Amino acid sequence: MPDLKTLYEGLQRAFYSKPASDLKTCVSLLAQLKIGLIEAGLLLPQGNVNFGDLVVARDILEIGALTSIRSRDVPSFDRYFSQLQTFYTDYGSNLPPSKREFPIRGLNLIRLLTQNRIADFHTTLESLPADVIADNPFIRHPVNLERWLMEGSYSKVWNAREEAPAEEYKFFIDSLMGTIRNEIATCEEAAYESLPLRDAITLLFFTNQSDLINFAQQRGWQIDITAGLVKFSQKGEEQMEIPKQKLIAASLLYARELEQIV
Repeated sequence: MPDLKTLYEGLQRAFYSKPASDLKTCVSLLAQLKIGLIEAGLLLPQGNVNFGDLVVARDILEIGALTSIRSRDVPSFDRYFSQLQTFYTDYGSNLPPSKREFPIRGLNLIRLLTQNRIADFHTTLESLPADVIADNPFIRHPVNLERWLMEGSYSKVWNAREEAPAEEYKFFIDSLMGTIRNEIATCEEAAYESLPLRDAITLLFFTNQSDLINFAQQRGWQIDITAGLVKFSQKGEEQMEIPKQKLIAASLLYARELEQIV
C-alpha cells in the first residue's frame, strides 16, 4: 500500500479537484488512510505525539466528514465527527485552529435537528463558548433553524437554504424540509378533501407543479390537472374519527372517576 504522504496528497487532489470533488476517489483513499492512521496511532492519539502529524490526521478526518455529506452518507459523517472530537477538544489548545472546525460542528448540530434529537442539540450547543454561538455564522445558522422549527416558522426554514453558510448545509436543510412537508401534508389530509394545485404548491414549499405531482403520488393523492385540484385520499377522514372516539372514551372515564371521588 502507498505510504501515508502519497495517499494524503492524492486525497487533497481529489477533494479539491474542479469543478467538483472526485468523491469516489476520496472515499477509496480515505479507507486506506484510516488504516494508515490506526497503524500510526493517529486515529485515536494518546500521550506524546507529533503535533504536525496530528494536524495532518485532523485534516484527513475533516475531508472525510465533508466527503460523507457530499456523498449523502450521514452515518459516515457521524463516525468522522466522533473521531474529530479528540482533535477539537483534547488537542484543541495545542494545534493551530482549523478553518473547517466550526463548519463541521454546525453540520453536526443540523444533523441532530434532522434526527429530532433536540436534547442532544442543546447539550452540544452548551459545550461551545457563548461568543461562538452568538457570532459564528456556521453555528448561528443551526441555532436559528432550531428556533424557527420550534416556532413553526417553516417559511424561514425554507428561506434559510439560500442563506446557508456552506453548500453542505443545504443537504440537511432539504432533509428538514422533507419532514416539514410530511407534517403539513398530514394536516392537509385531515382538514381538506381537496386543494387547488397552486395552493398546495405554496403550502408545501414546492417551486413547481412537477415536484408536487411526485410528492402527491408518494402520498396516494389524486391530481386533477383539468380542474387544477389535488384530491386527498379518504384515509384523512378515517384518521379524524379515531381521535374523536378516544376523546369521548377518555372523557367518560374521567367523568366516572370524578363521580366516584364525589
